[in-house]
Amino acid sequence: MDYCIISDGSCDLPAEAVAKHNITVVPFYTSFDGKTYENEEVGSKVRAFYAKMVANPGLYPTSSTPSPQDYLDAFRPKLAEGLAIICICITRKFSSSFQSAQIAKEMILDDYPEAKIEIIDSTINTVLQGLFVLEAAKLCRCHVPFHQAVSRLLEIRESGRIFFTIGSLDYLQKGGRIGELANKVSSILSIRPLIALYGGEIHLAGIARGRKRSLESVIDITKKYVGKQQVNCAEYAIAVGYGYDREEAEAFRAQLLETLNWQAYGDQILLYQIGATIGVHTGPHPLGVGLIRHCNTDIQ
Repeated sequence: MDYCIISDGSCDLPAEAVAKHNITVVPFYTSFDGKTYENEEVGSKVRAFYAKMVANPGLYPTSSTPSPQDYLDAFRPKLAEGLAIICICITRKFSSSFQSAQIAKEMILDDYPEAKIEIIDSTINTVLQGLFVLEAAKLCRCHVPFHQAVSRLLEIRESGRIFFTIGSLDYLQKGGRIGELANKVSSILSIRPLIALYGGEIHLAGIARGRKRSLESVIDITKKYVGKQQVNCAEYAIAVGYGYDREEAEAFRAQLLETLNWQAYGDQILLYQIGATIGVHTGPHPLGVGLIRHCNTDIQ
């Protein structure tokens, strides 16, 4: 049976990539007043979303998960076409998106008892989830059978890593992710956290003083990981993810390529904007690196 790829909006793939690879995205919702929630995909554009955060530093937006109905609306047309579905969701430790997709799957099996729907907890998010989704789309494009494709995605999932920093801890503190005292201390000392995401959870990878040093430290952490794991750049999908400031991200990417001696792979290391769903929690200035091993596309 042929299959298609669906992801929630946390994948942060640009519209052109979604269209090119025939990926269906089920968006999250965001709000600046806690009452009116807009579909992230067709509501506020991401750039405008960040610009509003920058212009209103005391304004803290919120997000809402796709509902089971949102997933039903995405699943039904695909199943009506006779397609199986691989649906990839943000780590369930951050969101109930995975649960919404599972509920929709259970509901829809009454109408399509023979349907094949695989809901995958990506254990990651944002641009790294996007790279994972692109690997799924590649398997589909190469006609790797459904069950083989699911197995290969699960095989590479644990190789995913994000190393990043943020401009301020205010948004994490507002969302209850860190204590108020820790936030005040970090503000006074200009401390910036260095964060690693893997296995579905956020891990503190260190701290740095000031923005410039925190970005250099992200590159240092990435270099150490690449060396320890003996990462072959040709065997990995890699992206730089950023929030509001693309110019800063381009400079960061150039420094990353130089430090890791990856200039030969420069065209393959993508530059993606982190979407509003994650920006709600990081603020407008997240910046970092995501990498995940490529899938084997050979058909057995």
